[in-house]
Amino acid sequence: MEGACDFTGGKLSADIDRILDLFAHRDVTLGEIVQIMHQRAYCFLLFLVALPFCTPVPLPGLSTPFGVVIAFVGLRIACGLSPWLPKRLMRVRLPAKWLPRMLRAAERPIRWLERMLKPSWLSLTEPGIFRRIHGVMICISGLLLLLPLPVPFSNFFPAVSVVFLACALLESDGRFSIAGAIFFCAAIGYFALICFGGAALASAINDWWQSHFG
Repeated sequence: MEGACDFTGGKLSADIDRILDLFAHRDVTLGEIVQIMHQRAYCFLLFLVALPFCTPVPLPGLSTPFGVVIAFVGLRIACGLSPWLPKRLMRVRLPAKWLPRMLRAAERPIRWLERMLKPSWLSLTEPGIFRRIHGVMICISGLLLLLPLPVPFSNFFPAVSVVFLACALLESDGRFSIAGAIFFCAAIGYFALICFGGAALASAINDWWQSHFG
């Protein structure tokens, strides 16, 4: 199934090196990445667009289009459909040199992920029902990234959840499924805390972050 998240072979770093070789000096569209990666495309794309948000500080301007991509792909997986993006999203363009800069900055965690990833606990990744559950968590995480909240960690928890879940699907690693589910629950809890605490809590979190790390 072209572009699905059913994978065999290939390493994460090899995929990244391939992208860097082709797009080191020019901008790239999401559609070009999908076209190059073939069967690994959409889960690799989830990993790629979630990775920049795995920092405590929100990234303005990027969370909306990338959140839409994540939510849309997650919804397709949740519905048991082959992952797919409409042409408008396929034309989303990453600025020249932004992608290589981001991937090189994340080289150490990527190498760690690659060492850890291996097919394991397949009962958590192979059955269709569990793949749909992965899709639901990915979709909701993408929707959380869409929320324009200038609060520390508002991007971090859903983004890390997507990275772990995408890696779980990339390499059929059930351990990463569990890690992704844990971060997903942390994201739901964190956003619920902000929701019920309201503006005062969000302001307190932001003031604490600025006073310690601003």
